[in-house]
Amino acid sequence: MIGSLKGKIVLKTEKFLILETTGVGYKVNVSSETLSKVNALQLRSGQNDTLVSFWIHTHVREDILDLYGFLERQELEFFEMLISVSGIGPKGALTILGITSIETLRKAIGTGDTSYLTKISGIGKKTAEKIVIELRDKISEEKSGASLQGELDALEALKSLGYSQNEAREALKKVFPNTDTNAKIREALKILSGK
Repeated sequence: MIGSLKGKIVLKTEKFLILETTGVGYKVNVSSETLSKVNALQLRSGQNDTLVSFWIHTHVREDILDLYGFLERQELEFFEMLISVSGIGPKGALTILGITSIETLRKAIGTGDTSYLTKISGIGKKTAEKIVIELRDKISEEKSGASLQGELDALEALKSLGYSQNEAREALKKVFPNTDTNAKIREALKILSGK
């Protein structure tokens, strides 16, 4: 099994990248969040051939061998928790991870907030309930659900101002998580107006 890879990115698409290491190009499926982090890393370094390290989940089925890459180990661990839920496959878990931060997902699961999870494209009420039931005990949540409610309120406020759910989520991902709701909205509006 492949546990990690380090190499140059020779091709990027919206869903995967080709990582060349020692002359071999590996197709590594990544979330949109990971892809934006890779783009930022390359932008900061000023080089497209920067060496990048990924934690890898190797998914093997009788007819498929897929690699899923993550820049941080906690992303890999959360991904593996998500695919342990019956009905959530690797591509679905990758979609979930690309929507919002792991911290926000932990809060939603820890507080049993299925309504937050159903706002993710492709997650229905039954699947959201399954995720909460199967993962709640695995996630130790010490914080109250207040900040999650703040996140939902900020999301709804941005949508009411005419932004799409995806635009609002992307902006909220870039806002410092421990700020109050009004501050989140102001910061997200600054980010959105900068586009």
